[in-house]
Amino acid sequence: MPVTLLGAAEIRALAADLDVTPTKKLGQNFVVDANTVRKIVHVAEVQPGDRVVEVGPGLGSLTLAILEAGASVTAVEIDHRLAERLPVTAAAHGVGDGALTVVDADALRVTELPGDPTVLVANLPYNVSVPVLLHFLETFPGLERGVVMVQAEVGERLAAAPGSKTYGAPSVKAAWYGPWRLAGTVSRQVFWPVPNVDSVLVGFRRDAEPRGDEELRVKTFRIVDAAFQQRRKMLRQALAGVLGGSAAEASVVLERAGVAPTARGEQLTVDDYVRIARLV
Repeated sequence: MPVTLLGAAEIRALAADLDVTPTKKLGQNFVVDANTVRKIVHVAEVQPGDRVVEVGPGLGSLTLAILEAGASVTAVEIDHRLAERLPVTAAAHGVGDGALTVVDADALRVTELPGDPTVLVANLPYNVSVPVLLHFLETFPGLERGVVMVQAEVGERLAAAPGSKTYGAPSVKAAWYGPWRLAGTVSRQVFWPVPNVDSVLVGFRRDAEPRGDEELRVKTFRIVDAAFQQRRKMLRQALAGVLGGSAAEASVVLERAGVAPTARGEQLTVDDYVRIARLV
């Protein structure tokens, strides 16, 4: 029996049955267009046999599209009602035993995932998208690649290059794990309810070799936070607190790392920050 997808009418009926009212707090803008969820799966290059983790499956429209492609899915859902219903919906749409595992939990608190997924595919709400992505990349080194749908502002920041207007601390922290790219736009009209912001797909691929160990990551992220805490400040001032306590001492460290003390945080690449962190 082939896997079938949810239609707009069934999504609304499921929401009514579960007494789920889409809320801004949880970012519940449900995708009601089959072509869109298939597009996400296609852009994510999901193949038969892939082990995928999906964060926030909601009523299951994207979940079913991933399963339709022949992958297995570990779905992490914070809403108990949705977590309980998802396996029932999947079974009714032709999903076989063992293909879907639901984890009823807050994604930001998850430290173990059944099935050892290697691909992340998700539709993430604005308020938790960056924390969830960074938590999963830090906690699950087996995640090799992924595509997520996020608000355009978030996606542009994640994929931003040094020196651009949208480049910030999330850009650098995401780049620690590997390159990110904008992978497509998504119409507002495919959501229910229709949001008042644009959405994009953003993809990542983890580097084959990590930039460093956990101690170096923590040091690097602390320096990144300090650099962007006061944008447009020279690094010798912005990093004084974490590089010796004074602008003069910070300048010495920066020069040793090959970074101009008069540069600004938004001009540096992640590897620049790593070189600074190695000297701390």
